[in-house]
Amino acid sequence: MALATPINDPRLLDRLRKIRLLALDVDGVLTDGRLYFQADGVEIKAFHTQDGLGIKLLRRAGLQVALLTGRESPMVSHRAAALGIDHVFQGCEDKLATLRELCRRKNLSLEQVAYCGDDLPDLAAIQRAGIGITVPGAPSYIHTLADWITVRSGGHGAVREICDTLLEAQGHRDALVDTYLHVQH
Repeated sequence: MALATPINDPRLLDRLRKIRLLALDVDGVLTDGRLYFQADGVEIKAFHTQDGLGIKLLRRAGLQVALLTGRESPMVSHRAAALGIDHVFQGCEDKLATLRELCRRKNLSLEQVAYCGDDLPDLAAIQRAGIGITVPGAPSYIHTLADWITVRSGGHGAVREICDTLLEAQGHRDALVDTYLHVQH
């Protein structure tokens, strides 16, 4: 059964401390899952700014971030570049195989990966990652197979929730918050 507050579960907290890579689906996790098209057929995506800062904070703390999405979109490339995400896999049909290959290249085990996805293409990665995460809008059968269901929805701060939890579990949160308290004007 998935938890809404993983930091309170000692077994899950221990697994959170081992995470070195956060891998994320895009549609339904970094976005609300809806697809927007202009009259000319150009696709538009909306990303939450708090998710972006959470990703930047994770990277500052030394964790890596990857995006794995089944769709291809220039907006994903732009957002990833703006956040400094180096590992971006679009048109990804087998997310677990892609994740395994990334782990091999980065000398990581799947146990060191937290993966968040919201639908069937994410299921194998959710189940094999060290921490499998999903969002409230995912189908109930995804919920039952994940380790953790975020409180916040995809596209509405779910990724920030994950980032903050990882930072807290790994002892980085207070130092990062402190840097914002002591900004010189």
